[in-house]
Amino acid sequence: MKKLFFTLGLMAFSVGVFAQDAKNAVANSAMSAASHSRDFLVIQLGYVGLTGTGAGNINTGFDRQFNIALMYDIPLQKTNFSLAAGLGIGSDHFLLKNQALDLTNTSSTPDFEDTDAYKKFKFATTYLELPLELRYRQVPENANKGFKVGLGLKIGNLLNAHTKGVTTVNGNRNTEKIANKYLFNTWRFAGTARIGYGNFAIYGTYALNSMFKETGTYDVRAYSIGFMLSGL
Repeated sequence: MKKLFFTLGLMAFSVGVFAQDAKNAVANSAMSAASHSRDFLVIQLGYVGLTGTGAGNINTGFDRQFNIALMYDIPLQKTNFSLAAGLGIGSDHFLLKNQALDLTNTSSTPDFEDTDAYKKFKFATTYLELPLELRYRQVPENANKGFKVGLGLKIGNLLNAHTKGVTTVNGNRNTEKIANKYLFNTWRFAGTARIGYGNFAIYGTYALNSMFKETGTYDVRAYSIGFMLSGL
């Protein structure tokens, strides 16, 4: 009987030690994952411009871009490189000077008309984006530290395109907003690059296809440069 109790006690002790070791292993793994940044959250704010056929006929001001994405990082074993893919939103805002873009015109050619009727006028696009990136990190286990470089591609699907004009009517401010995607390409493909240190970087993008469906008059492509914050 004593041998039976001794055996049962030894088994219970062994199970307890194994359970505690497993619990500690899970806790250590969770703490390690929490302490090592993988550039999960990416926020970009910058200037966006237009280049290509017809871009010189579009009078824009200081146009701006805002992008945000969540990305999943896959380290390449025993190297400083990793692959990352994610999902995000990209928004471009173009401020026109003494011009307006008519989205009510059923013509397939964008109509940028000269006018001084508006105090302010802009057109904007919003894309649902799939960013893909090859990354190099000086400190591969922690993206919050060290020198970093990234090269990649963004695939975007147009969610919204609209114009917004501000006029004054009888001394009162009047805002006209028109949303219509028919002039714009549904898909956008853009090359991306960034270089930085720790959580901060400079980034750039260049569209590989035209913004508009009709490319005879306005075969324009967007490019951008700005500051980037990444981490988590």
